Amino acid sequence: MSMQLSGGGGGGGRRRRRRRPQPMSEINVTPFVDVMLVLLIVFMVAAPLMTVGVPIDLPETRATALEGDVEPITISVNSEGQIFIQETEIPLDEVVPKLEAIAANGYDERIYVRGDQDADYGIMMKLMGRINAAGFKRLGLVTLEERDS
Repeated sequence: MSMQLSGGGGGGGRRRRRRRPQPMSEINVTPFVDVMLVLLIVFMVAAPLMTVGVPIDLPETRATALEGDVEPITISVNSEGQIFIQETEIPLDEVVPKLEAIAANGYDERIYVRGDQDADYGIMMKLMGRINAAGFKRLGLVTLEERDS
């Protein structure tokens, strides 16, 4: 008594199998490119807004811009004489200890001083004198390019 297994009713004994859908082996990069282009546009618009946030009316000059690889430490003095390191207000006596604590390159760190054109000249000179006396020699003043009037 032998048993034969057949695939159903009659026919040739062979049953057609349905093929399972094969996974797509190609990567669709279109959504990825779309997202990258949107991010590029967002960062292009947002980049100019990422500057130091202390509102200062800078004076104008004909000096050329300084070249630099590393982002410098920025100290700002507003028209009321308040001193800021990046965006944090600091009393004049605490400026040098804070600079020494955050200067990654030690006394070779580039420091930019942004002073409002209406800021007291005496405060600006005291600030720069103390920074220079502490040993920081790479000081720069930030200005706007002078416009012909």
